[in-house]
Formats: sequence, structure tokens, C-alpha cells
Amino acid sequence: MRLNNPENQPPAATFSAQAPLVDNFHRRIDYVRVSVTDRCDFRCVYCMSENMQFLPKADLLTLEELERLCTAFVLRGVGKIRLTGGEPLVRRNVMQLFRGLSRHLGAGLRELTFTTNGSQLARYALELADCGVQRVNVSLDTLDPEKFRAITRWGDHAQVLAGIDAALAAGLKVKLNCVALKGGNEGEFLPLTEWAHGRGIDISFIEAMPLGEDAAHNIESYLPLDDVAAELSRKLTLTPSAFASGGPARYFDVAETGGRVGFITPLSHNFCETCNRVRVTCTGTLFMCLGQEDKADLRGPLRASPSDELLHAALDEAMRRKPRGHDFVAQWAGQMAPARRPMSMTGG
Repeated sequence: MRLNNPENQPPAATFSAQAPLVDNFHRRIDYVRVSVTDRCDFRCVYCMSENMQFLPKADLLTLEELERLCTAFVLRGVGKIRLTGGEPLVRRNVMQLFRGLSRHLGAGLRELTFTTNGSQLARYALELADCGVQRVNVSLDTLDPEKFRAITRWGDHAQVLAGIDAALAAGLKVKLNCVALKGGNEGEFLPLTEWAHGRGIDISFIEAMPLGEDAAHNIESYLPLDDVAAELSRKLTLTPSAFASGGPARYFDVAETGGRVGFITPLSHNFCETCNRVRVTCTGTLFMCLGQEDKADLRGPLRASPSDELLHAALDEAMRRKPRGHDFVAQWAGQMAPARRPMSMTGG
């Protein structure tokens, strides 16, 4: 039984929807990634420093505020919400938020999903499926336990694989996310793809981005996904796919396995012209672009009034400032300083 309309929850909001979110470049924003915590039980080298200083818990939006914020986005035409972190499943009582947001599924919200490192999946997979979650993205950069430990610093490879198995057993559709790292997991892209497809799992490869205190490491580790595609094509036949997930990945069907491979290329082939996304941090800060520093405060309007008028006005103003694209290429080339904001703070 799903909990889309649990008895102890009020019905989904019924007041009239606001105008859709559209930026000055006529792009409709219908996908929001919302971080629920900056904390994580891993310390992946491309995401956060090993000695990360986390925010005071008082700075974070409450679960009730996060639900109210997400509801406002749904009323503005957002059909897809992805909860992120840090690691979203380490947030205390996070299932309360999943249950609350599940009320909107089929009532404006097409999909409620999340991205995870997989460490807590075995614990929560069944409950997530019961809340109407159908898909989950799991970060996995290697099948080698020793390399996995080196990349994540603290991660338990066997625990993540057990989480993937639990998600599949619960009926969740799993997609792997693999960050391509020069000198880190080269030579593993074909084995990872075959391993994933053998379990009915699609996989997306992602270029490392110049973000955070370890931006220099990410620049040094940058591997263009053309190199990944070339490695895969030596054994597999990749054909452009008609499939689209609503995110930035370009998908290819693989004839030999029957699976799909996605490529997320913010540097080598950027996808800014068709950007349909914004990101909200766990403190209620809206970043209109992952690769830009401009931001908008949503926590202030949330807490200033029980009405959402100020919140919707802040969203409208933010849409007018959403840039055409990011500056990752200039940052990678050393023409601009990389953003000091780590990926874990923005929302993965």
C-alpha cells in the first residue's frame, strides 16, 4: 500500500496554481533539486573535503519548511523534485518529508526521486517505494573496493552494493551515477556498464566540475566524456536514444546489453541552452545555476509570513536573474577562480 495520501496527512494543497516559473531566456523551470542536509557519511574527493565543517543544525530548514517550499514549487508547475544532500537519508526523520511530498504525486508532481550514496538504502528502500518513489540515483564510481575507499574516503563498498540490491528488491528503478576521474577510475567504465546492465540498471557518466575547496583536484581529475564513450565503443554499440529523464543527461542505447548509458557533460558539451533546473540548499538558498554564485534567499520569505506571497515573489525575482549558462570552462582553464562552494553544500 502506498502512502501517497496517508490518513495523518492533510490533503494536497487545493488553492489555485501560480504562473509557471519561466526565466528571461524563455526556459520553463520544471525540475528542482532540493538538498535536505549538508551532512554525509562519505567524504568523496570530488564533493567535499575530508575535514568538512558542517552547518549548525539551527541554520537548516525544518522538514516542515522543506515541505512547504517544495509545495510552492509544485504550484508553480514543477513536476519533478529530487531530494539530495549531502546524503539525504542521513537526515533525521527524513521519511516524514518523503511522505508529505508524496501527497502531490498525481496532483501536479510527476516524480519524487532522490540521489544517494547507497549507504542507507537497505534500511529505507521498502518505505521509499511505499511513498511512491519509483526511481533512485546511486553514486558508484568503481567496482574495486580499495579504489572505492580511496574515492569516498569513508565508504563501505559492500554496504552500497547491498543497498542497490535492496532497492531493486523493493521495486525501485536504479540508475548509477559515475564521476569520470582521470587517474582514478579510468579503465573501469566498460566493466561498470556491463555490471549495471546485467542487473537491469542504467548508468550515467559525469564530468568532474570545478567546485569547492578541492576544485583544483577536480580540475586535475577532469576527464572529458568523449574519452569514456571511446572506451565503451571499443566493445559496445552506442546509438542515440529517444529516452529522456528530464535532467541533463544525453542517453544512448547499447545494442549488446539492452541497457542505456547517459553522459552528463557540463564542460565538454554543455547543456545550458535547455536548462530546466534550479537547486535549493538545505538552508533555503536558491542557486539558479550550479556554476554561478548568484543566489536568492527563500528562507527569509518562508519565515517572514505564514502566507506564501513573499515566497512566490522571491521565486519570480530569482527567475529574472537566472543566467544563460555557467562558467565552468573558464574556471577549468584558469581564467576565473573556481566557486568555493562545495557540491555537498549546493546539493548533489
